[in-house]
Amino acid sequence: MAEKTKAFELRTKNKTQLLEHLKELRTELSSLRVAQVKSPNPSKLAKIGTVRKAIARVLTVFNQTQKNHLRAVYAKKSSSKIPTDLRYKKTRAIRRRLTNKQAKAVTLRVAKTAVNFPQRVFAVKA
Repeated sequence: MAEKTKAFELRTKNKTQLLEHLKELRTELSSLRVAQVKSPNPSKLAKIGTVRKAIARVLTVFNQTQKNHLRAVYAKKSSSKIPTDLRYKKTRAIRRRLTNKQAKAVTLRVAKTAVNFPQRVFAVKA
């Protein structure tokens, strides 16, 4: 179990396989921690770091795939119905910006003025 697992290999696995792999890694980590207390062997200490990173890798892949599946489920719904953690982040300024409809909105008075007094077109002498 000490070999380094790659993220692209983990992405091919399904949910149950990932959880099973995670369980194995956690049991291995606990056994390494026990071995660390009994005898501080340098090779075991180094292995703890690799196992912890492997656990983090499995959890990352699991959470990413779960989030992508949820995004696919909510894809057909309007943006206000999608949970906030599934929405695309962009930037804070873009999220706060007016929508196109809001930006183009004009009052009745401004609309009447635009119709009654259109922009003048001047002939420019060349």
